[in-house]
Amino acid sequence: MQPDANDIVVSTHSFNNNLFKVLYDSLSGGSLSYDSITSFVINAWTIYSIFAFLLSALFIFGIVYAYIRLNEYEEIEHHQLHEQEHLWHELHSGHIEDERWHNVQKHLSSGNPNDWKLAIIEADVLLERMLDKAGYGGVTIGDKLKGASVQSFHTLQDAWEAHRVRNQIAHGGSDFVLTEKVAKDTLIMYERVFKEFDVIGGGDHGHDAGGHH
Repeated sequence: MQPDANDIVVSTHSFNNNLFKVLYDSLSGGSLSYDSITSFVINAWTIYSIFAFLLSALFIFGIVYAYIRLNEYEEIEHHQLHEQEHLWHELHSGHIEDERWHNVQKHLSSGNPNDWKLAIIEADVLLERMLDKAGYGGVTIGDKLKGASVQSFHTLQDAWEAHRVRNQIAHGGSDFVLTEKVAKDTLIMYERVFKEFDVIGGGDHGHDAGGHH
């Protein structure tokens, strides 16, 4: 249907152009030209670049800060874990060694010569652990004992004699005859060494190892 002279015709295209012109004029000062458009784009890009730079800098700062805080947290956590391990070792290490020494004594109290041999072998394992903790270097127990001196290791001769019996058991096998007296005397030597280095507690240990005499 064709509009008559009394109808008002609204052009959508004209409305959009006028709206764009109003928005642009409000930003560019009202003069629509190539220079004004270029200036508008440059200003807008400058503002965007500054905003993007500030936002990027903020993100970078956040990442660096988070990384530093994470390292600090991991260091604190590692330190706390190390302290807990050290505390556990102080509370339980001596108890564990006492339990092992108690097992050695149980083997010694047996009437089976094989149990006596086992008692000496287990005591020698404790000796090696003790030497390692005391800082004596070397591959074998013999190497570690060679690096010791009687000035700082008063029961060094006991350690040598006891370890020598252990070697006889290990190399002699079933051909090596271990008497009860030798087994008891050997365990007494081990005990003197362990007490010097506080590997086992005091009290009745000496009577236990030598009480069969």
